[in-house]
Amino acid sequence: MSSEQSAPGASPRAPRPGTQKSSGAVTKKGERAAKEKPATVLPPLGEEEPKSPEEYQCSGVLETDFAELCTRWGYTDFPKVVNRPRPHPPFVPSASLSEKATLDDPRLSGSCSLNSLESKYVFFRPTIQVELEQEDSKSVKEIYIRGWKVEERILGIFSKCLPPLTQLQAINFWKVGLTDKTLTTFMELLPLCSSTLRKVSLEGNPLPEQSYHKLMALDSTIAHLSLRNNNIDDRGAKLLGQALSTLHSCNRTLVSLNLGFNHIGDEGAGYIADGLRLNRSLLWLSLAHNRIQDKGALKLAEVLRAFELTHTEVVERRRLLLEKGTQERSRSPSSSRHGDSKTDREKSQMVGISNSALVDKTDKTQTMKTPKGLGKKKEKSWELAKKEEKSGSGQSPTQGTPKKEDATKAGKGKVTIPEQKPSRVKGMKTGSREKRSILPESELVVEATEVINPLLEPVEHRDGKVFMPGNKVLLHLNLLRNRITEVGLEGFLATVQYQMQFSKAKSVSKGPVGLLWLSLAKNCFAPQCPAYAIIQELMLPRDPIKAKLREDEAMAFFP
Repeated sequence: MSSEQSAPGASPRAPRPGTQKSSGAVTKKGERAAKEKPATVLPPLGEEEPKSPEEYQCSGVLETDFAELCTRWGYTDFPKVVNRPRPHPPFVPSASLSEKATLDDPRLSGSCSLNSLESKYVFFRPTIQVELEQEDSKSVKEIYIRGWKVEERILGIFSKCLPPLTQLQAINFWKVGLTDKTLTTFMELLPLCSSTLRKVSLEGNPLPEQSYHKLMALDSTIAHLSLRNNNIDDRGAKLLGQALSTLHSCNRTLVSLNLGFNHIGDEGAGYIADGLRLNRSLLWLSLAHNRIQDKGALKLAEVLRAFELTHTEVVERRRLLLEKGTQERSRSPSSSRHGDSKTDREKSQMVGISNSALVDKTDKTQTMKTPKGLGKKKEKSWELAKKEEKSGSGQSPTQGTPKKEDATKAGKGKVTIPEQKPSRVKGMKTGSREKRSILPESELVVEATEVINPLLEPVEHRDGKVFMPGNKVLLHLNLLRNRITEVGLEGFLATVQYQMQFSKAKSVSKGPVGLLWLSLAKNCFAPQCPAYAIIQELMLPRDPIKAKLREDEAMAFFP
């Protein structure tokens, strides 16, 4: 009885320790193992994906590629790729709308406050803002990253997802915490990107070593570079000036350079001016909001008009002229003719000896001697035939047989014999000489597209000194809010007057004309300063924007 009652397990004391371990525990372990089998198999499969970001093939959609690569690198929270917000046009309320109704509507005011609150929080969230071309997710045109630190791992992700963007034109980093190491990684990324990438903006990223000049290396393809608000001082300006140009190297791709809101003084402005001496690619330069005084302003104004070459530059110019002369002599056909004249003479002498021997043999065999007049006529006919042979591409064999007899009969004349061997050899040499004449033409075309060394430009000799016309390629110069006084203004006034005379003298010929826009406002001189007023008056007709506005106003008044 006691055993039967205890079997169902109704009493709380009933279960024995042995039976609980033997029967109940085994079934629970089996059930748990059956339930946990798929759970133990799936996590390893899910954990393998983040460990292999190199195996991921980018699709060209930045939003998808960046999110997938961040997940594989182990990021749980990462910036989102969003479209860059555009400023809304100003809202002009119509007369039919009532302002009172809009203010009294509680639902509208509540939704506006909620949207504004959300927009404020979204603004501070790290994002990657992009500009698209024709609303296509694969046609990212510009990338903007602002206010969050870009680590080296993020740059590694960019090195995989940015190269497929075939229409990428600009990268903008504003206060992203760059270091000299991450700048080097960023520079290694740039050659991998599309060839359309021409604009780079690194603003608010001060570097201890100020190695921004590496972005302007000789193999760089950057055309527009902005380095505002990076605490660049005279030491950094020296490196940038050397990157613009030195005596033996010159940057030929950079078109615009923005160095505003830095700490560049007179010494740094002098280094930038030294870089402008031999640079003929930079069109746009901004040094606004710096610490440039009169000494630096005079240095900048000096290189924009005729300036004296240093002794080192004169020596280098002479070397370049000698090198250019030797290259021209080696390319010209006349030089090859002079070089081969000695061998041609030896060959012609040998031909003359052999031909004279042949003529003696033919004279002995012939019974009648040729008269002198007939020989001269045959000489002329032979020369005419040879000219036709040069002009004509091919001739029949029957035309070549009588010329040989005429040549043997008229071979006693030493004037015609040197022409005979070269004429036959010219059949072999004409191809090479045609190649020689074609090569310089192709090289000239290449030289026309290349930038000529400024030291080879026409110079002026005065009082035993050599003067270069100066940099006329720079079109835009911004020196707003520096520390320039009337002394520095006089230097720029002389520069503007010189460039005006230069442009008038070369109005017919094409070429650089000099400054079209010069900003000197907000400096340490009165706006009513006479020199400043004259500069404004001289620069007014040169400014293309203001000239366009004047034309539009004239067309409005006189349609």
